[in-house]
Amino acid sequence: MVRQERALRTRRLILEAAASVFDEFGYEGATIGEVVSRAGVTRGAVYFHFASKRDLAQGVVEEQFVQDGVPERSCKLQEFVDTGMVVAYLMPRDPLLSAGARLSLGQDLFDDLGGGAIPGWISRFETLLTEAGERGELLPHVVPADTAWLLVAAWTGVQIQSQKLCNRTDLELRVSALYQHLMPSIAVPGVLGSLQMGPNRGSQVVAEAAAARAAAEGGSSDGDPDGARDGEAGAVRAEAEVGVG
Repeated sequence: MVRQERALRTRRLILEAAASVFDEFGYEGATIGEVVSRAGVTRGAVYFHFASKRDLAQGVVEEQFVQDGVPERSCKLQEFVDTGMVVAYLMPRDPLLSAGARLSLGQDLFDDLGGGAIPGWISRFETLLTEAGERGELLPHVVPADTAWLLVAAWTGVQIQSQKLCNRTDLELRVSALYQHLMPSIAVPGVLGSLQMGPNRGSQVVAEAAAARAAAEGGSSDGDPDGARDGEAGAVRAEAEVGVG
């Protein structure tokens, strides 16, 4: 179990390093050597977890769905809003999300990565909207699949424009405006009036989720994270040497 946990944590370390490289240089400009340097592990350790650079890019795209930063809500439309606002908050701060967006929109990889993160986000939003409909939160004309597709398309467009015009410094403000324009057309009035859609909503939800995790873990983190990172990297180096022969 200890060895498995170290391997999982080292895999995450490699993905974070790869995300920063892909985000900075794009797919074509990224190299395994730069990932190795930033992760502080051996080349064998990288190849132990990922067979190729393309496999590593796929891992970066998929990793964003592993993290669950949005608490479950009784009001599914609030959860629908929270999901988009949390991503808007994290996108300029989390290389995994930023790199995932860049890789998903890169034409050279779009087909190979199955559309990147876009189908996953559409599916997630469609699920939330379907649950909202079952709870009577949606207006009668709303089709969850259609609305999810449009929301992701619009969110992506807002993100691209924000990045080009001001390096995403206004992304939360713009995504908040998107929701404020969209929600009156899909939410029943009784729910619409209760929705929190302000520009600071993402940061509030992230803080709420962090507090919940801290409480669940006893509010403390023992040990030396840097030392643990060095130890896990060493363990995976040994595994990689065996794995690659």
